[in-house]
Amino acid sequence: MTQQLDPASTVFFKLTIDGEDLGLFNSCDGLSSEVEVEQRREGGNNGFVWQLPTRVTFSTIRLTRPLTPETARVAAWISSLATGITRPTAQIAALRADGSIVAQWGLVEVLPVRWTGPTLDPANPAVATETLEIAHHGFTDAGGA
Repeated sequence: MTQQLDPASTVFFKLTIDGEDLGLFNSCDGLSSEVEVEQRREGGNNGFVWQLPTRVTFSTIRLTRPLTPETARVAAWISSLATGITRPTAQIAALRADGSIVAQWGLVEVLPVRWTGPTLDPANPAVATETLEIAHHGFTDAGGA
């Protein structure tokens, strides 16, 4: 009897920057790219317009999770920018609850652009969460999945 994997199972996202594990995140948003297209009309052919690719853009990726001990690793990475900007590679792996990999994405020249910490208000108790936003210059092979 073959085991079928439930595609609707809970997925976690593991972020690794140049081999350093920054922990698991509950949500990942913004894994996308867009090709800008320029239209050129061909002379003498009124029924056709060329669609020419011009540039590829990549959106900012947002990762969110409850505060964890790995929050200190994120803070250290962001603080390291004060001594000079290096743009490392990163990997985001989507993991099932058992730790098996669903999919992976490699990111080229990653840069943290925003970190948002929790709102700590005793009058409004809620899970303390953090959000990390990263920019990148494109996708690369993440080592296969």
